[in-house]
Amino acid sequence: MIEFFSVSKTYPGDRVALADVTLSVERGQFVVLAGSSGAGKSTFLKLIYRAIKPSEGQILVNGRNLGSLPSKKVPYLRRTMGVVFQDFSLIERKTVLDNVTFLPRILGMDARARRKLGEETLERVGLLAHLDAYPAELSGGEQQRVAIARAVISKPDLVLADEPTGNLDPQLSREIMQLFSEIHRQGTTIVLASHDPALRGEFGERLLVLDKGRLVADERLRRGPVESSEGAAE
Repeated sequence: MIEFFSVSKTYPGDRVALADVTLSVERGQFVVLAGSSGAGKSTFLKLIYRAIKPSEGQILVNGRNLGSLPSKKVPYLRRTMGVVFQDFSLIERKTVLDNVTFLPRILGMDARARRKLGEETLERVGLLAHLDAYPAELSGGEQQRVAIARAVISKPDLVLADEPTGNLDPQLSREIMQLFSEIHRQGTTIVLASHDPALRGEFGERLLVLDKGRLVADERLRRGPVESSEGAAE
């Protein structure tokens, strides 16, 4: 589903964010991406949804070469995936329901169908009772659940999550990770960045570890090692 071929990313000032990363993520996997701050986790995710382009190498998502993808087609690529950010990125002046149904509205879904889909999705994350609330009226964990609902409402094949528990306490973090596990069990591929050793050891089925932009570990969690991709860093 996702393939990196000798991918590097260097930012202005010769700051290396990723260095010669080669790997593949199979459809249906739950991948936890680990590493300290500055290890390259956010860059890795941004490359997948084409927020940025690699300095070197190629990236394929569902067989599509992102390097040759015209800018006008990037929005169509992103409609096939959901993205969850650490800071929630909710629209404060819109209700929970409006936040969650933002993409269906953009795609032209009629109001009745949009509301039905929004209600079903909010029920899935345990927030149906809050559909008319505004983000400021919710707790941090509830806001993150809204962000997850928004990411999965279109039933994407792939969900990317960048430190989705970074602003939450341990109990809420565990609840959010359990929600991702439920989404994964329904067949969604998940790539989730986390700096929390406790969470990444308990959730997910494959662990990728970045250090200063290099892939230094690729292992199966609780199921034995994953064979390293040819060319991946040892």
